[in-house]
Amino acid sequence: MTGDFPPTGRARPPRIDTSMPHTARMWNYWLGGKDYYDIDREVGDHFSQSFPDIVHIARLSRHLLARIVRYLVDEAGVSQFLDVGTGLPTVDNTHEVAQRADPSCRVVYVDNDPLVLAHARALLVSTPEGATDYVEADLRDPGAIIAAAARTLDLTRPVGLMLMGVVGFLSDDEGAHAIVARLMDALPPGSHLALWDGVNVVTGEALDQAQEAYNRGPGAPYNLRTREEFTAFFDGLRLAPPGVVSLPLWRPDPDPLSPLAEVDALCGVARKP
Repeated sequence: MTGDFPPTGRARPPRIDTSMPHTARMWNYWLGGKDYYDIDREVGDHFSQSFPDIVHIARLSRHLLARIVRYLVDEAGVSQFLDVGTGLPTVDNTHEVAQRADPSCRVVYVDNDPLVLAHARALLVSTPEGATDYVEADLRDPGAIIAAAARTLDLTRPVGLMLMGVVGFLSDDEGAHAIVARLMDALPPGSHLALWDGVNVVTGEALDQAQEAYNRGPGAPYNLRTREEFTAFFDGLRLAPPGVVSLPLWRPDPDPLSPLAEVDALCGVARKP
């Protein structure tokens, strides 16, 4: 699906199927939100019973997003963001974190979930100095994403490409690595790729079984990659320290009460030379 978010007063009716689970809504449920349906809670509970760490990973991912955005604005000098697969609005969305650090930041969100579309206006509140936009598009169509983003972002200046927990929904048969490369190829030098996704480096067989059971269900299948397969998304880019690490280990905020234990999710941030 591609196309701009309709102007106020002309929004298309959301095409929401409440009989089918959707990852964005399940993620909202794991985060303690309210934008989900019974089917999302049921499937989410079933998965978390098999893999309890998923709720912890969901919450770690929100803290990670804030740390990455602050790093890109404060240290890397990035003031434009393309957030693909943004999910449902929650606390500290990309534009909120970025515009607190630099009110002139411009942010384009991309998703193809109809419930996200229904809530998209919550993502369009910007500082007067900056801008936000929402594009309904699919990660599998990078050309459409770039064309739509160019209406808000200046693609001659560095952009932070945010792919937070979404690349696992692309299979290798779909050319997952090539899709990410196409997005980065369209961005200028000095742009950054920020990416995290689920892997199986801690739990082992129990996670494999839980993921296989989920993938047999009605939801969108998710592909757990190896550490090497995940790291390959950064080929040709310069990884920022500390490189590819588990979510809580990427530039953690000091907190002596929170042990930094590895989880089954890796992340990295890398600069395009």
